[in-house]
Amino acid sequence: MLLQIENLITADDAATILSRLRDARWEDGRVTAGYQSAQAKHNAQVAEDDPIARALGDAVVDRLLAHPTFFAAALPLRIYPPLFNRYEGGQGFGMHVDNAIRYDRRQMPPLAVRTDLSATLFLSDPESYDGGELIVEDTYGTHAIKLPAGHLVLYPGSSLHRVEPVTRGTRNACFFWVQSMVPDAMRRRLLFDMDLSVQELTGQGADKDAVLRLTGVYHNLLREWSVT
Repeated sequence: MLLQIENLITADDAATILSRLRDARWEDGRVTAGYQSAQAKHNAQVAEDDPIARALGDAVVDRLLAHPTFFAAALPLRIYPPLFNRYEGGQGFGMHVDNAIRYDRRQMPPLAVRTDLSATLFLSDPESYDGGELIVEDTYGTHAIKLPAGHLVLYPGSSLHRVEPVTRGTRNACFFWVQSMVPDAMRRRLLFDMDLSVQELTGQGADKDAVLRLTGVYHNLLREWSVT
């Protein structure tokens, strides 16, 4: 499932993040890439241990966990601490698949995070740069994604994807991975659709007993399918 979530943060929040990132410690983005990905990755990235990035990443996670659509779609068990990158001057990231396991080294011993879902939170105004589209390939075709500042895209970590070269301006983004309580993508999609249906029926004033039964089915399936 490829899902766009509008206004995870406001455009003003995105601008504040960009302002604070000017004082962060930037480095070659290949430091966090696997061997194969490093051959295709050309960008800059804020150091994982930079205190500014950590504070901003924690704030992003707070927004994620408070957002009902993100929570319903991802059913997060673990979120890899958000990272921040930029592309400019022709930089891009060729076709690749994300590592299946990332290690959160903020935990001791390092905590393994299975990358069921990948996410990109766009921070730059799309009119401020050319290129930079996130290209995701899945069973339904090829998708080109370039969203307004503050919007997020969530997509399967198993997808082949790339970032087109940025030929004008600078593309800034926050990116991270999610380990879901429900590893199976089809089951996760079914639960997401059911959760949305419960919310819609509740908002429409549907029969309370029927909604309660459907809610019970949802939670029993989540109990059956979740791995924690």
